[in-house]
Amino acid sequence: MASSGLPGIVLVLHTAGVLHAFAIMEKEDMFKKTPCPAFLMFENAAYLADMSFELPCNCKPEEVTSVVWYFQKGLGSQQTRVLTDFDGTLIVDSSLIKVGSDMFRRFSIRMFSLIVFRVQVEDSGHYICGTKQGDFFYGYDVDVQASKGIDVAFADRNQHPQEDRNETQLTILTIFWDWTTCNRCDVRGEQRRIGLCYVRSAYLLRRYRTTTAKVASCGSSSIPKKFQGVSQQRKPEVVIRSCTRPCGKRKSSKKGEASISDVISKLGEKPWVPDVPLQFHKQSLGSGLIISCPGARPEHAVAWDKDSARLYLTRYLIGINGSMRVFIDHGNHLHIRFAQLGDRGTYYCWREGRMVAGFRLSVVYESRRRRSLDDPETLYAVKVILTSYVLITVLFAVIQVVRCCLYAFRCTAVE
Repeated sequence: MASSGLPGIVLVLHTAGVLHAFAIMEKEDMFKKTPCPAFLMFENAAYLADMSFELPCNCKPEEVTSVVWYFQKGLGSQQTRVLTDFDGTLIVDSSLIKVGSDMFRRFSIRMFSLIVFRVQVEDSGHYICGTKQGDFFYGYDVDVQASKGIDVAFADRNQHPQEDRNETQLTILTIFWDWTTCNRCDVRGEQRRIGLCYVRSAYLLRRYRTTTAKVASCGSSSIPKKFQGVSQQRKPEVVIRSCTRPCGKRKSSKKGEASISDVISKLGEKPWVPDVPLQFHKQSLGSGLIISCPGARPEHAVAWDKDSARLYLTRYLIGINGSMRVFIDHGNHLHIRFAQLGDRGTYYCWREGRMVAGFRLSVVYESRRRRSLDDPETLYAVKVILTSYVLITVLFAVIQVVRCCLYAFRCTAVE
């Protein structure tokens, strides 16, 4: 067991949440088989932003009944945060977690493991499992890579991932996860494969352990500082391809209703409506809306439909073009900017190849609606106005400079 004092520990306790007594079932104690290293090591782990991860405390003395998790941005930093209630049982409701929430509202401790929901790039750093007395057992070097600006390749268009980049003393490459399951069934769907940035080098710091020898994620602290500027220039990747899969047999919630609906649909009197929970929502004309698929996470296979139209990633994935008003981000959320009357309809969400929910959207006109400065629409409008003002100012300056130059040439010619 490695024991030392972390300098300048700032004890910040998270009190929002309900404390539960956690019953530990009798089973084989894994900690008896996993001895702690004599010198504190850090295991490298990489994730994409907005995902959730779990860090198990892989070793601790048998007599220790609760652990404390510490977070340190840089190893040896003068400021360390404590992520615990000092009983090792802090539990939060993941359904209440929102994008951009503070870390202390996004973590949970269950059975000695630390769970962080919807991680952000600033959550990258060192996570250490120990006790409140300052004994440390196990550590992680977590690298959260940004999803903004991610490189996208569509296999159906013969687009390929980035090639490995060979530099002096290191190679920068992408390591891909497995393909997700097909996100729709009985119709054409899509699969997604996420790839994160990694570095292969013989000069990695030996205090960090990696799954593959001499290979660490691009944001890992195991990479020497002289290589970090080069390694962090590469972006994560995602590859998308088409797929098909059968739905299989599904039980109807109301016996006989499906067959009757099919007959009426064929006669053209009533459209077919999927048997999924439906939520109704009214949205003001011109305002923005973000729809989340229930129970879905960024690593899941998620698809969206509007009525009978498929919103395929090849057309609606964020970043396909710069003027998209309706798009799907890499966290599988459906965005609608400046809602219009044509956006009315029912939006269906697929998760892991099954349709799970529907959202009936109505767009209404509100004659009086006060907007605040932090509204997405207000920020977008201010950005467009400022950008236009800068472009007009630059164009005006260029025209004046050209006119002055022409006037000077004419005066010179006359003389």
